[in-house]
Formats: sequence, structure tokens, C-alpha cells
Amino acid sequence: MQAKKLIVLLVVFLLVKELSAQVLDTTLIRYRSNFQQEKIHIHFDKTVYSKGETVWFKAYIMAGDSLSDYSRNFYLDVYNDSGTLIKHTVHPIFESSARGSFDIPQQYREQVVHIKAYTRWMLNFDKDLLYLKDLQVAQPNVNTGKKIAAFGSLKLFPEGGDLVTGLESNVAFLAADQSGKPLAVRGAIYNSAKQLVDSFQSIHDGMGSFSLNPEPNEQYTCSWIDQLGNSHTTDLPKAKQTGIVVSAKLLNGKLRYGLKRSSNSPDNFKNLHVIVSMNQQLLYKAVVNINNKLSAAGEFSTDELPTGIVQLTIFDAQWIPIAERIVFVNTQRHQFFPQLELDTKRTIKRGKNSWVLMVPDSILSNLSVSITDASLHHDSSTNIFTQFLLSGDLKGYIHQPEYYFSDKTAASDDHLDLVMLTHGWRKYKWEDIAKGKLPQLTYPIDSDYVQIRGRIISGEQTSYKPGQNLSLVMQAKDSSKQYFVLPLTADGSFNQRGIIFFDTAKVFYQLTGIKNMRNNVTANFQYGLPVFPYASNAKFPPQTIADTNQLKQDNFFYQSKLQNKKAMDSVVVLKEVVVESKIKTATDVLDEKYTTGLFTNKNGYAFDVMHDERSQGQLDLFHYLQNLIPGMSMSLPMLGQNGAEDENSNNVAGISWRDGTPDIFLNEMPSNAETVQGLQMSDIAYVKVFRPPFMGAAGSGASGAIAVYTKKGNDMSTDRVKGLNSAILSGYTAYKEFYQPDYAFSPSKYADLRPTLYWNPYVLTDKKNKQFKIEFYNNDITQKFRIIIEGVNAAGKMARLEKVID
Repeated sequence: MQAKKLIVLLVVFLLVKELSAQVLDTTLIRYRSNFQQEKIHIHFDKTVYSKGETVWFKAYIMAGDSLSDYSRNFYLDVYNDSGTLIKHTVHPIFESSARGSFDIPQQYREQVVHIKAYTRWMLNFDKDLLYLKDLQVAQPNVNTGKKIAAFGSLKLFPEGGDLVTGLESNVAFLAADQSGKPLAVRGAIYNSAKQLVDSFQSIHDGMGSFSLNPEPNEQYTCSWIDQLGNSHTTDLPKAKQTGIVVSAKLLNGKLRYGLKRSSNSPDNFKNLHVIVSMNQQLLYKAVVNINNKLSAAGEFSTDELPTGIVQLTIFDAQWIPIAERIVFVNTQRHQFFPQLELDTKRTIKRGKNSWVLMVPDSILSNLSVSITDASLHHDSSTNIFTQFLLSGDLKGYIHQPEYYFSDKTAASDDHLDLVMLTHGWRKYKWEDIAKGKLPQLTYPIDSDYVQIRGRIISGEQTSYKPGQNLSLVMQAKDSSKQYFVLPLTADGSFNQRGIIFFDTAKVFYQLTGIKNMRNNVTANFQYGLPVFPYASNAKFPPQTIADTNQLKQDNFFYQSKLQNKKAMDSVVVLKEVVVESKIKTATDVLDEKYTTGLFTNKNGYAFDVMHDERSQGQLDLFHYLQNLIPGMSMSLPMLGQNGAEDENSNNVAGISWRDGTPDIFLNEMPSNAETVQGLQMSDIAYVKVFRPPFMGAAGSGASGAIAVYTKKGNDMSTDRVKGLNSAILSGYTAYKEFYQPDYAFSPSKYADLRPTLYWNPYVLTDKKNKQFKIEFYNNDITQKFRIIIEGVNAAGKMARLEKVID
């Protein structure tokens, strides 16, 4: 009878073990399929900016080792040096990427802006893995900051997680100052009797390692000196009386691991489970029986793995995780290789360059390209490889991660392994995975773009039937329109998914399918993008400011622009807009309402088109402006007998002022005469004409500029939708198109000091289109170019090409 009971217990025990293993396998599959964590990399056009300058960027989003298809919206927040939010932006995601822009505040006084980027899906997981980046802001006077007394700290990391009495372990360490920057250190290990046990010193970026075999009931202390000569004392973690020690090393295409247990280990430490995983995919599983021995070893081939972090986890007999080690496998399978041909290279003043970008691969590639002045400071210590393969998966600051990918030597591999030992991996809770528990989500997947949704809240009906709809006309700030017919549910609710528009839009609406009730109705519209708290309380990485000499060189652009701006300080405007009293004119009110940044300058002419009765009788804006600007000549389309444009004449206005063509802006974004000429006069609120030079334009606006503002908010006309109710909806953050001068048709005698010469966030190649032409004009002073190309392809591989061309 006793023997039968033992057999039954043994069978139950084996079944429980098998079920636990199956639960872990199944849960890992569900994690990989439904709970991959997204990672972000951002390609900025450069890394140093001046006050008032526009920052252009392209964001790439991945999940594991693949392009992410989770999120549709990308969020980027800008903070000042004290952590105060300056700007919150939202951008639509296409092809696992998003583009955007924002301006450094004109009156910004600090040397750094902090960037935090994320998707709503990312907020469900560890906030320490959100994207963080610092951008440097050049100031007219370099402020090296107050000298703060430096102090350091030393953190110790036993390999696998714990020190165990009687088992020799490898102990890694990381020394850093109070800002997180690495410190070179040297020191010694002492026991409680002050006897020397071992000595150590850092070998790379404050990191190093030593061996220790803890004795029973002993406490060890590190006495160490940092590179500044300061002395410190740090206690080692106390050793456990029983446990497991793990070691791991990559050698000849294999991950080789060793396990050791203490002689007094409990029974659950004598049958161990070894799991090797990568991006939540199970790669290797083994059962290690060390019931009759104190150590064991195993190996696993890594030759066919993609590049990235591999996780080795040791579980006891009850599937409780007891030790962990991560290693970095670099099989060089993470990248593809764009090629660049310089058909025409001209570094002379305003020389035209024509280059060809080629991608030999046949699958879809999604790239971004920036070309800047190579004499400016540029921080290349992080890039698309370091972010997606290293920093995006590990907590804590990693100093100069680009080194581990550019310098492929045995020494750099050893240094990278120190990063693995000192940063650890706590991305997933193995206790929950082993029990089959799935993550508890606070924020559902952001799986749609802007939605137009709401409910009818007033009217003669309280319930609605099929065939009764809400008809909408959505008018964007550029006067473009979209039309929708939205079915109403029984309670009067409506919803239109997948809308993309920027800034704000006005929606006019009426009911259809209901007699005598077309306009006698009010709808309550909800905000069309997901609402949730901004990501906050993140620890920004240590600031890396260029040396003083480099800062002075970068500030050359700033000082030059400042001098040009001073030349425009004499304010001369038409008498109609200069008021001696303190009462604001209608034009002053419009100027405050519509203009920002450099467009607030009053060196020119201002026209209140919205309240000018003369404007309503004009064919277009240029007919209205004709003869109003001294010295400006216009070649306008001829009018036929009925007042319409003669179809035989040139339909696009030609404008000349100060021996050149003025730059044209629509709502402060670069535009052209044809676009502005097509605007309805009833849509235009305000026009400013700036005398040259106008610093808001590329090439310093040598022939001045015309800024046109269309009506917004309560100023928008409803003449063409008379009688309809309306509402204002908010969309994505407005994107400022990158403007490039064309000196072949618009020469300028004023200085061109553009630090960014070319920016294109979306260069797409595929099987049929493997080449892309890059054309741009040099500025007046750049003598060598820096081109940076980054991107991803449909297979999840990454590209990075950086060249300095002189």
C-alpha cells in the first residue's frame, strides 16, 4: 500500500512539472503574439539647435525584432532643463514610423531640452524604458554652469543575481558620478577582519569585475578611489547560505553556461530548468539534474540567431526563477546597407549638389536623410542600432553605446559583456509567466487615428432609425474639405474612424433622412485622440555638452542670425497699423492672434483682409495686393469679359520685389503663389508683407516675404454652409515642411547660414524603385557636409550610414 502511494505521488509530481512547463511555453507564445513591448528610435536632423529654430525628426517604432503594427499614434514631449513640460505633440504613424517638428522657444535660456517619446501601448509596461534624449541649445553666451562638487557611487552585481557562501562567483561593478556619467576607479576587497581579499580596477567606462568566494558569516567591503582622488567605501551584497550560482560566456558561436549549487541546497535546487529566450521567443529548454553532483554545464548554438540580447533564466523544480544572466549575441544580421553616389558634389557657396541614394534590396525600405554642416558638433554616440538593440531593452544609462557596434574587437566584446552584467534584465516577470498570468493593461492598443465621434444632444427626436444620418463637412485650416455621412445609432451616437488632419478643423453638420429637422439639432463632439496623462517622472540621461571651444563654434550660426535680426529692428509699417494710443487696432489683434516667432516682426506691411470690404470684390489675393506694396510688381492673369480669368493667359501670378521673388508662407509654412492664388478671399484673415531681409525664410529672405493667414476659430466664415451648426475639432500636431531654396530661380544677395541643408523624413524604396535622387544647394559658409541616413526595412533590419563629405 505504501509503495502504491509513493507511485501515485510520483506520477502527480511529474504531471505537475509537465503542466508547468506547458503553461510557460504557452504563456511565452501569448506574450510574443499579443504583448510585445514597443521600442522607439528618433532620427533628428541634427543634435545642436539655436533659439527659435525648428527641430525636425523621424521616429521609428519596433516591437521585439520586428516593425511594430500595434500603435497608430506617436507622442513626443519636450521639457526644459528643470523638467517642466514645454510642449506635448501627437503624430500619426505610417509604416511603423512618424514624422514631426517643433520649435525651440525664441526666449529659451537653457542649454538643453529634454525629449521624451512613447506610444500609449508603452505606458502599460516599465516607464524606465521610454525613449529619452537630450538636444543641445546653443546660446549667445556659453554658460559652463556652476561647479558642483562631484561624488561617486559603486554598484556591485554578482553574476546570476546572488553571492552564495562557498561558491566562487564573478562580481561586476559600475562606478558613476551623481549625474550617471562613468568614473574610472580602483580599489580593494576586505573581509570583516580588514584583511585584503582581492584588488580591482575599472577597465571601461567605470566597469570591471573580480572573483569572490564568500566564506560563511563574512561581510565584505570595497574600499575604492575614483578618478578625482576621492575615497569611498561600499559594502558587498551579503552572501546567501544556500543557492545557485550561474556563469555564462559566448564562445565560438555557442552560449556556454555553468551551474553550481551549495552542498546544503534544498531539494528544489537539485532539479533545475534552464530556459533561453529572445524577444519572448523560447529558443532552448533543458532539465539539469544535479541531485548527485554540485555542478553542471550546458551549451546552446547562437549561430542562427538575430542580433540582440539573449536571456538565460534558471528555475528551480517548482518553476520559480532563481538566477538570471543576459548576453549580447552579435551575428551581424541586424542591418542592410544603403549606398550613396555623389553625381555632383559642390561645396562652393550656394553650389548645387545632386547625389543618388541606392538600396540594393528588393523589399520595402523606409529611410530618413539629413545633411548638415559637418563643422558643427554632432553627437553620434547613439543611433538606430544602439537604441533598438541595446538601450531600448535595458534600464539605466549606457555611456557611448555606439562604441560597442563600431569597434568589433575582442576587447569591445568583453566591454559589452560588462554592460550585460551591470544593467541586468527585469523586463518580464517570470513568476507570472510560469503561472500563466498575462499583463494587466491600463491603456488599450492605440489602434486608430483621429476619430470623429459624439452624440446628438438636442433636437425633436430622442431615438433614431436606420437611414437617419449626420452629414458633415470638415474644413481644415488650409481650407481643404472632407465630406462624411455618419449613420446614427438608436441613441443618436455617431463615429467615423481613421481620420487624419493637423492642427484644428471646423466641422459643419446637419441631419439627413429626417424631414423638417435638418438643422434643428446640436451635436456634442468628443476629442478624437486618446486622452491619458502625459508620461512623467522619467529620469533623463546625463547631459553631454560639447566642450567650450566647440560650443563657441556652434554659436557662430546663432550670433550671425542675431546680427541680421538687429538690422531689422527699425520698425516701419503702414500708417494704418501704427497707433499712438494704447488702444489696439483690429490689425494689432489679428497680429497677436495669428503670428508667432519671427513672423511677429513689424518691418513691413499688414493687411486686415477679413474686415476690408475691398477684399470681397477681388478675384484672388494678388489682385487685392496689386498696387498696395511700393516697388512690388505683379504679373496677374488677364480677366475676360465676364470677370473670370482668361483661359488663354498664364493662370499663375508672377511677383517681383527688390530684384527677386518674395518667399510665400501659408499659415507660417512655406508655400507658393499657385496655392495662395487658389484660396477663396472669404477664407483669408490676415496678410503680412515683410521687407527684406526676412529671417524666417531660407536664405534670409533676400526679396522679402508674403505671409498669408487663413481664418481660424471664430473668424472662419460660414457663408458657404449658411445655417449649419458647427464645432471645432483638434487633430494632430501641425508639421512644418522643410524648406529648401532654389538658387537657380531665386538668387539672393543676403547671407545664407542654414545649418541643416537637407531633410527628408520619408525616402521609400522597393523592388521597382531602388534609387532616390537627393538635390540641395549649399549655404554660404559650409565647406564639408555630414550626411546621415537611417531607416528600417520590411524584414525588421536597420540601416545607418554616416559620412563626412568635403
